Amino acid sequence: MSISMYQASVPVLVRGLTNLQNIIGKAQAHAAEKQIDPSVLTGARLFPDMLPLMRQIHIATDTAKGCAARLAGVEAPKFEDVEVTFDELHARIQKTIDYLNGFKPEQIDGTETRSITLKMRSGPIEFTGQSYLLGFVLPNFFFHVTTAYDILRHNGVELGKLDYLGGR
Repeated sequence: MSISMYQASVPVLVRGLTNLQNIIGKAQAHAAEKQIDPSVLTGARLFPDMLPLMRQIHIATDTAKGCAARLAGVEAPKFEDVEVTFDELHARIQKTIDYLNGFKPEQIDGTETRSITLKMRSGPIEFTGQSYLLGFVLPNFFFHVTTAYDILRHNGVELGKLDYLGGR
C-alpha cells in the first residue's frame, strides 16, 4: 500500500489543527472556570527562553498553510501574528483549516520531487517535496502542537493523550 503526498499532508495537518482547536477550547474553559486571566495562559512558556503559547500556535498554523501552498506551487496567505486572545487564536486555526481544506489531492499528489527552497536566517535550505513534508513540515508542526499542549498541561489545564490524538 502506498500513501500519496496529499494523504500524508492535508488530512494529517487538518486533524492536528482540529485537535489543537479542542485543546485551546479546554484551556479557555479552564481559564473561565478557575477565574484565570486568559492572557496568563496565552502568554505562558515552558521555560523563559521558549516561545509562549500564542507563538506556538502562530508557528503551527504557518507551517501547515506553508506546507500545502509550497507543495501545490502557490503563494500562502500571510497572517500577521497578532492573535493573542483565545478567540483570536481559534479564528486563526479555523482560517488555516479552511485554507487547507480548499486544496484538492491533484494539487499536491505527485509533488515528491518538486524543488522547494526555504529561506532561513542561516541561508536557503533545499528540499524535494517529500523531504520537505516528511523531514521538515511534519516534525516542525507536531513540535509546536505538542509544545502548545505541554504549556497548557503544565499550567493545570486538564488534558489527556486523547485530547492530543483527537479521541475526545
